[in-house]
Amino acid sequence: MVLRRLLFSLLNNPQLIEKLSESRPIRRAAQITAFAITKAQLTGKDAARRMLRSPTVQQLKQEVSASPPDLGEMGRKMGRIRETFVKELKTGMAEVKGQMKKPDGK
Repeated sequence: MVLRRLLFSLLNNPQLIEKLSESRPIRRAAQITAFAITKAQLTGKDAARRMLRSPTVQQLKQEVSASPPDLGEMGRKMGRIRETFVKELKTGMAEVKGQMKKPDGK
């Protein structure tokens, strides 16, 4: 309880925050955080773009735009969609593992 109050009072001290923000470790931590956030955003956008172009999504679009199928046909179509999705997921995981092994992602 006392530690909580002490931390609260220190973190709400403008002079302390100003001094900490000028220190090299805090600036470096901010740079690393900004880099990680930017990298995650770019990776997410790339993954979304690839997903929208994927055969699974294209197949789903075709299935939805077709006339309403009977239940047996729907089960077969869902099975095909599932197989395509699993195949793409495995391929994507293999790509990610390959990128993680390379230090700079090239």
